Amino acid sequence: MFESDTIAAISTPHGTGGIGIIRISGDEAFDIAARIFKSRKKFNDIKSHTISYGKIVDPSSGETIDEVLLSKMEKPNTFTREDIVEINCHGGIVVLKRVLELVIAEGARLAEPGEFTKRAFLNGRIDLSQAEAVIDLINSKNAESSRAAVRQLEGRLSEKLSVVRKSLIELIASIEVTVDYPEHDIEEITAKQINEELGKIILKLEDLAKSFERGKFIREGISAVIVGKPNVGKSSLLNELSGKNRAIVTDIPGTTRDIIEEYININGIPIRILDTAGIRETKDVVEKIGVDMAQREIENADLVIMMLDARTGMDENDTVIYNRIKDKKNIIILNKIDLVDETDEVGLPEGVNIVKMSLKEGIGIDKLEEEITNLFFKGEIISNDEVLLTNVRHKHLIDMAIRSIRDARDAYINGMPIDMMTIDIKNAAEYIGQITGESVSEDVVHEIFSRFCIGK
Repeated sequence: MFESDTIAAISTPHGTGGIGIIRISGDEAFDIAARIFKSRKKFNDIKSHTISYGKIVDPSSGETIDEVLLSKMEKPNTFTREDIVEINCHGGIVVLKRVLELVIAEGARLAEPGEFTKRAFLNGRIDLSQAEAVIDLINSKNAESSRAAVRQLEGRLSEKLSVVRKSLIELIASIEVTVDYPEHDIEEITAKQINEELGKIILKLEDLAKSFERGKFIREGISAVIVGKPNVGKSSLLNELSGKNRAIVTDIPGTTRDIIEEYININGIPIRILDTAGIRETKDVVEKIGVDMAQREIENADLVIMMLDARTGMDENDTVIYNRIKDKKNIIILNKIDLVDETDEVGLPEGVNIVKMSLKEGIGIDKLEEEITNLFFKGEIISNDEVLLTNVRHKHLIDMAIRSIRDARDAYINGMPIDMMTIDIKNAAEYIGQITGESVSEDVVHEIFSRFCIGK
């Protein structure tokens, strides 16, 4: 599936910095390093998993390119399970490129995107889901997504799926023995027993599938849109949440005509929040475009925050807006409570999340943040022993496995022979194997690792 040649790449971000790292992996890594690294010790005398001080010298000219620290790591106790050398250079791009060019001139080739991690997978150090966790960890947007990626990298998802796949394979074996060797003195498995085992398996997979929504929000964040009539405080809310004067605030209705976007962080979760044009009937062409855009954003949002004016409560126009959002996760904000003696909640929908707020007086922001967290994450955002599904590919394959198991159980319900259940059970095991890489095509592997950066 891959050539066992020696690869090299810059493994730190391009640009100026204190340190830049050249990574080399493969059978020739040590020989290449020995030819260009000069120190008090001979390279072969340097112990594995130690760091040595020296210089990178061009063998053809004798020119010193940089003073460096070099890490020598002997296989198999390395990330790729190959011999690895990491050269810690000064972080200028010119220096890094010269060192990399020298390494390539001495026999290495430039690594493809994600090729170091790909080799870790192909050499059996990690499975495919763990490899995908590497890029998730690199791209983490918050502490919670980082924790979720680390748990997947540790193999917690793989462990759960391994148990499921093993159970499916054992069922297949039992069926085939029962069907093919009825004359042997082996305890036969019945269709009822198979159905019961499949029921237990499907519950485990459904629990994982249910965790995807929370996992997706932790990994990618929540998309929220603020809606309401003109001049109820939508732009003021965006400014308050973002800590910036991002949106223009006036007493003139219809000031906001375009979608204003800002990223905020609430209890460790990134939220993409949009301030929209006030939704109302208008003859202004530009404002009407803004209203249409607001309605489209409502359809795509994970959360809709609807704002009302405490002085007027919920009128006919508000009811029209609410009817458009009521099937989405939503929070109703009753703003400007400082301008009324008592907040009348008559006319407000029953059973909705209502937050009383005065943006002018700074009242209610904490309550809003609490409501958002509770709406998406009841209790802890992620518990210590929890495994969340965060990858769309994994979710799709688990859904396919669940569907196959249900087909197998339908075969039992319809009184079909047990060997007719085997095909669907095999399909389910195949789908699970595609997550961990136990049964996956080379094209899929290539596609996954092509998303990585060069050097990882």
